[in-house]
Amino acid sequence: MTIFPFFCPFFILFFTQTGYVQAFTGTYGINYGRIANNIPSPDEVVTLLRAAKIRNVRIYDADHSVLQAFSGTGLEIVVGLPNGQLQNMSSSADHALSWVKENVQTFLPNTRIRGIAVGNEVLGGNDFSLWGVLLGAVKNIYNATKKLHLEQVVQISTANSFAVFATSYPPSSCKFNDNVSQYMKPLLEFFQQIGSPFCLNAYPFLAYASDPEHIDINYALFEPTEGIYDPIYRLHYDNMLDAQIDAAYAALENAGFHKMEVIVTETGWASNGDQSEAGANATNARTYNYNLRKRLAKRKGTPHRPKNIVKAYIFALFNENEKDGHLSEKNYGLFKADGSISYNIGFHGLSAGHSSLLSLKSIYSEGLSWSYTMVFCLPCLILLNWWS
Repeated sequence: MTIFPFFCPFFILFFTQTGYVQAFTGTYGINYGRIANNIPSPDEVVTLLRAAKIRNVRIYDADHSVLQAFSGTGLEIVVGLPNGQLQNMSSSADHALSWVKENVQTFLPNTRIRGIAVGNEVLGGNDFSLWGVLLGAVKNIYNATKKLHLEQVVQISTANSFAVFATSYPPSSCKFNDNVSQYMKPLLEFFQQIGSPFCLNAYPFLAYASDPEHIDINYALFEPTEGIYDPIYRLHYDNMLDAQIDAAYAALENAGFHKMEVIVTETGWASNGDQSEAGANATNARTYNYNLRKRLAKRKGTPHRPKNIVKAYIFALFNENEKDGHLSEKNYGLFKADGSISYNIGFHGLSAGHSSLLSLKSIYSEGLSWSYTMVFCLPCLILLNWWS
């Protein structure tokens, strides 16, 4: 990809005119969580992702074995700065610079690190000591990327849960919680300055499980249903995810941020759960994830923001047997720990027949990347020749 600046002026023009880096290609991505002791190796994960044609990946740390495995694959990854490091990064610009050097710059450009998620579900979370340090950590990490001339390569963000909202029904009524607003507004002001999106972890499953008597499961699963009507927006919603996204847009608008994009950084459905977790079964998980994949493939927006194409990272790649909490926490994976599919939504799991795909990584890094570059640069050369 380093050849592009020399041969493709249009490529440079696109990024300078948009002004901000884009961390998401297409509409479909996945979260690669690793709180498990029995999941495939990072090299096998690369094989799985490329066979499934999933290009966008998020991890919750910056594990070097993962970043090395992704090198030369064409997969685009967002790394995470864990909540436990926020205090340190907020208090020391030098520590932030060292972290970016060691965990991001070192692996570029061969590993396509496209974003840094600074913390996860901090605001609205139970650790109030982190609320006040999040913005400082975000700023120091961003300034580190700027000092290293990576600010046009790596996007800075943080993911939010629905705990940041006071209410979300109907979507038009959504506002940020009063106790969150004093921290959220300056954070959003900074994100607006650097062109970052509002990242939302949105789970119709959790909403349904909390109130199965009053929520139509078909509405949560993208299945045919009457849906809901928002009298303020005068819009009809036939699925809950669209309503959740538009609720986030409403909260942003109410706070004065009318142009900020919402990206879904987590969404999924558990294939198993405790008895108290209504709807947590493989049938519903398959239905949700199959219908979600179809919905994202349409590349369309929401009722309130029809021009803003919905982009989402699915949670999660694997079932994770060492996660704490409810049984559902261990059972969000599209794939089981052995690499086989949890249920069929069109992907293929790892098997003996797929083992030969491991060689694709070395083929790509040694030869395909050059041919790939030439395919995309050749039209630019032709145009330059024509102009001359």
